[in-house]
Amino acid sequence: MTDPDLGTIVAEAARRFGERPALTTPQGWSLSYAQLDRFADETAAGLAHRGIGAGGVVALVLPSGCEYAVAYVALARLGAIAVGVNPVLAPAERRIGCDVAEPRLVLTQADLADRLDGDLVVNVGRADQPDAVLAGLRITDGTPPVPLAVDPDRDVAIVLTSGTTGRPKGAVFTNRQLAAVTRYDLGDRADDWGGGGPMLAGTQFAHVGFMTKFCWYVRTGAELLILDRWRAADVLDIVEATRMPVIGGVAPQVALMLRDPRFDERDFSAVQALIMGGAPSPAALVTEARARFGAAYSIRYSSTESGGVGTGTAFDAPDAEALHTVGRPRAGMGLAIRGDDGRDLPTGEVGEVCLRSDAAMDRWWHDPEATARSLRDGWLHTGDLGWLDDNGCLHLVGRDSEMYLRGGENVYPVEVEAVLATHPAVRDVAVVPRPDDVMGNKGVAVVVPVDAGHPPTLADLRSFAADELARFKLPEDVVVVETLPLTAGHKLDRHALRDHIADD
Repeated sequence: MTDPDLGTIVAEAARRFGERPALTTPQGWSLSYAQLDRFADETAAGLAHRGIGAGGVVALVLPSGCEYAVAYVALARLGAIAVGVNPVLAPAERRIGCDVAEPRLVLTQADLADRLDGDLVVNVGRADQPDAVLAGLRITDGTPPVPLAVDPDRDVAIVLTSGTTGRPKGAVFTNRQLAAVTRYDLGDRADDWGGGGPMLAGTQFAHVGFMTKFCWYVRTGAELLILDRWRAADVLDIVEATRMPVIGGVAPQVALMLRDPRFDERDFSAVQALIMGGAPSPAALVTEARARFGAAYSIRYSSTESGGVGTGTAFDAPDAEALHTVGRPRAGMGLAIRGDDGRDLPTGEVGEVCLRSDAAMDRWWHDPEATARSLRDGWLHTGDLGWLDDNGCLHLVGRDSEMYLRGGENVYPVEVEAVLATHPAVRDVAVVPRPDDVMGNKGVAVVVPVDAGHPPTLADLRSFAADELARFKLPEDVVVVETLPLTAGHKLDRHALRDHIADD
């Protein structure tokens, strides 16, 4: 039996869950499953009237919200392709994202339309109540779109990469990959309906975390709680008030939540688990979060092109796994470490992380050369570097592009950061190279201290790490900052850090 597509899943969810809230806005009003289904049909009619049909690309330059979700479902029902463009990007970056996707139409709002092609732009406005969602685009007295024939290979979404340099690429996902994401994420519950509860929209909807996972959110009948902007205090208020059992997001968000001055006054007894990906989770952060939330912590490793699924640490894993690895692949996935010659490397040797997964993207949009580099013989070549231990757990050491040479020796920043992050005076740390006439590069530790008045010195850090790192890996300068810069995708912005230390 072929898996249902997004449009069909939403229709079935509307039948099962009816007036249950599907999405709840920061203003307190909700869109029900029934409304999500009906508005998607009406929006599909409006988009068809504007010439959008099967294979047509529409850019969603929209904040996370009901407008985005309804438009995404409507496009799926037309057989069209949704490309999310992160609204927190600068205007020039948003334009580049649209240029990559080459959309026939751009749905956006007035404050996000700067530099976009005016001939393609449709201003959909911001709703202040359910009936106002995409009201100017919906056709309410027309005929709903005819259900499409089942096609696992129909393109559904383009997810843009969030790199810090160069032109983004678009990862294409078909119905086949979205169904695989559901199976990997839900496991034994993949064929079930219901069982969901309140879920926090911790990242932008344009991110892979929403675009590839919305199908299973809907299947569970979850209520997706939307934020205007991610703020630790607001998130903790929601977690406490809704008695949310699982908190998902990225590791820097956990660090910010733990810093909240009212954290220890709150009741988090309902929280059972934290699931964090998108950025490394230092051992000290995992230890503190488990203790203060009183909950299990799973580190997830994935990427845009992997569909947002990859490896993860078990909730009950021993500390050797839980604190120092990114775990094992999901059931049914393959994981290998390969050398430059494409051969598997033995345990303990560093090479490229490769995944065999039904959830991996179908291809890069309009880029066959990049597709051929990334997808080879059924394996996704991630560009990330890592090694496997004797237990089959993956240890990441960064990307090939992040590795630098010091005196002819390879230095992987993530490896150094993992050690420095356990220093008691360090709240957060990143290591970046600074060009040096003699050694080629020297490592600079960019540190967010626990106590701004007493940051760790270079001597402190070098002495602390000397027993665990070779001398050539130790930092040779330290720069103290209030926060580390993040990309729009909530990943460490190493390019910005290099600029910062160059100016220091």
